[in-house]
Amino acid sequence: MAGSSTFISPDVEHTPGNVELKDNTVIIVLGASGDLAKKKTFPALFGLFRNGFLPKDVHIVGYARTKMDHTEYLKRVKSYIKTPTKDMEEQLGKFCSLCTYIAGQYDQDESFINLTNHLEKLEGDRKENHRIFYMALPPSVFITVSQHLKRNCYPNNGISRVIVEKPFGKDLKSARELQRALAPDWKEDEIYRIDHYLGKEMVKNLLILRFGNEFFGATWNRNHIDNVQISFKEPFGTEGRGGYFDEFGIIRDVMQNHLLQILTLLCMERPLSFSPEDIRDEKVRVLRAMPAIEPKNVIIGQYGRSLDGSKPAYKDDDSVPKESRCPTFASMVAYIKNERWDGVPFILKAGKALNEQKTEVRIQFKDVTSGIFKDIPRNELVIRVQPNESVYIKMNSKLPGLSMQTVVTELDLTYRRRFSDLKIPEAYESLILDALKGDHSNFVRDDELDASWRIFTPLLHYLDENKEIHPMEYPYGSRGPAVLDDFTASYGYKFSDAANYQWPVTSAAPPEKL
Repeated sequence: MAGSSTFISPDVEHTPGNVELKDNTVIIVLGASGDLAKKKTFPALFGLFRNGFLPKDVHIVGYARTKMDHTEYLKRVKSYIKTPTKDMEEQLGKFCSLCTYIAGQYDQDESFINLTNHLEKLEGDRKENHRIFYMALPPSVFITVSQHLKRNCYPNNGISRVIVEKPFGKDLKSARELQRALAPDWKEDEIYRIDHYLGKEMVKNLLILRFGNEFFGATWNRNHIDNVQISFKEPFGTEGRGGYFDEFGIIRDVMQNHLLQILTLLCMERPLSFSPEDIRDEKVRVLRAMPAIEPKNVIIGQYGRSLDGSKPAYKDDDSVPKESRCPTFASMVAYIKNERWDGVPFILKAGKALNEQKTEVRIQFKDVTSGIFKDIPRNELVIRVQPNESVYIKMNSKLPGLSMQTVVTELDLTYRRRFSDLKIPEAYESLILDALKGDHSNFVRDDELDASWRIFTPLLHYLDENKEIHPMEYPYGSRGPAVLDDFTASYGYKFSDAANYQWPVTSAAPPEKL
């Protein structure tokens, strides 16, 4: 790694609730036959295993309705785990020796009693038995499964934790119903609501960038910042998930959770400490200062066929209703009514079937005062969450030579160049490890969930109930609806090509590493 580095550990306050599970632990993956478990949960558990982060003598138990033998189960576990080296193949073999499977229903006590009998055989005569229940399940069975787990599988002499995947409801009412259903059985400090964006390296880095650099703190307010854009772009459509996606849409699927989480970390005040509750207290204060999104500050779109006809429209998916009004793209403006941010527009953008894959934050500062400059581009701070994790500042500089011509350049921290010998962990690895440690910092608290739905629910109901509102069609592979640039410009964003300036991502690493 180029240059010298100083590693400083933040002052983390440890509380009785932050008990790390170092041994006597079983991890139960409910929904073990599904895509989420295969693509995310098991690869993350293997990553933790091969790096020595799982508890000593851990067991991993899969549970699902699908009937299959041990061989078929291990085949599914391995299906999304890459082993490019002989050493990793051997490690995968050891990992699979920890894995067992039980088939059962999600709504029958008998099935969960059978699961408990299996767990007790694995646990033997331990004095303490800790169990982590990872619910890689559709929301329709969350409540039923959680109730059966508490009634039949809760350990008598150990710690129990339940990890719940989003979506946490569809609106404020359904989210509160889910909360009320979980509350009698599970304490808040036993519930870990995963938003996997909170496990991403650049999102976790926001706290350090914000509060570990004085020069950022001095300009992080409405006096210096004109607007903030938080963008999420995917270059593919629903790809077989049309039936699921049509029930939720891009606002529920991405904006109410992923983008709003990024916004709260960007805008929160300095917490008293790095303890989970201090951090989440400040995030909730941001949400409470935000009024509900107004429909006049929103545009929605739905992708049609690509211009060359090679890519299908959203409604070409057989699982999508032909009259569907589900948005696959949305851009909206949120405001925070507090002293630091009053008047600053936060432009949220998310869409599928766009021209590239990218999640980033773009903070545009106000114009340089007029005088010696007639028309000079604004400074921008860009935080690239994925891909090519980086932080760079677009700044104006003198073009070398005899003239006083200016040029846009950058101060650039690109991760794979600066930290070329370090591996960035997968988000799910990071979050499962946090759950094992009892660290709630990167999980969603109940009042935080309530506050976030309060901001979005009026808009969602407005769009659902007004049948005459139809999303604008945009071509698959485009930047989104044609009105997008005019929409962002109307809230103060100034685009300047600055002689076709591009962030030099191609120089971030030698060609063989790109």
